[in-house]
Amino acid sequence: MDLHLKDKVVVVTGGAKGIGAAIVRACADEGAIPMIIDRDAEAGAKLQAELRGLKSGLVVVDLSAAEACRQAVEETNSKFGRIDALVNNAGCNDKVGLEQGSPADYLASLNRNLLHYYHMAHFALPLLKQSKGPIVNISSKTALTGQGGTSGYASSKGAILALTREWAVELLPYGIRVNAIVPAEVMTPLYRQWLDTFPDPEEKRKTILSKIPLEKRMTSAEEIAATVMFLISSRSSHTTGQYLFVDGGYVHLDRAAT
Repeated sequence: MDLHLKDKVVVVTGGAKGIGAAIVRACADEGAIPMIIDRDAEAGAKLQAELRGLKSGLVVVDLSAAEACRQAVEETNSKFGRIDALVNNAGCNDKVGLEQGSPADYLASLNRNLLHYYHMAHFALPLLKQSKGPIVNISSKTALTGQGGTSGYASSKGAILALTREWAVELLPYGIRVNAIVPAEVMTPLYRQWLDTFPDPEEKRKTILSKIPLEKRMTSAEEIAATVMFLISSRSSHTTGQYLFVDGGYVHLDRAAT
């Protein structure tokens, strides 16, 4: 199926590793031009090299500062002259909870996981209006299920779902679609770091797998990326304000049935 993404400029935050890198690879496979926004210069350069000469871009910035988000958008516009889609993906489950953390830690978590979603959309909006470019926000099942000990991350991801609906309404006059993807358990470098905080990471992994209804396996980053490709393509031209759960049934299916 032709997704009509050839030569479309797609900005991907947190694009150097994990889910973001899978989205970047999928963009390149579809003939789009991924713009990698990440603070990890080495990982970003390595990913660009992996694309073997396919057109892409890289902006190395720390998105915790609003000015860095402005810089990312301006450098994209300077290099390619347009933005055809924005994928807000960057973030980390930083385990800032009520007991493990302070008010200052909580605010810092919101800055890492939420504020740059707004900043990127705000600064990219003039270019997205020109292209009628869609926005895809990556949220998390923690916004709906809770997890314990991660107030900053969970509330950020909940706010991202709210912003998805809010922006979908606000941007209707411009023909800009806004949707969210809600992953559950996806093995990424950051997920591995989180697993390694447990006394027995392998046992924790097996316990998690046992609770995933479909095939008792984790979702792959490539499965998230494939859904992103659909949502930024014209094949989803009448889909907006939606939450797509790519999670093997983790959030909604009855565990008693599995």
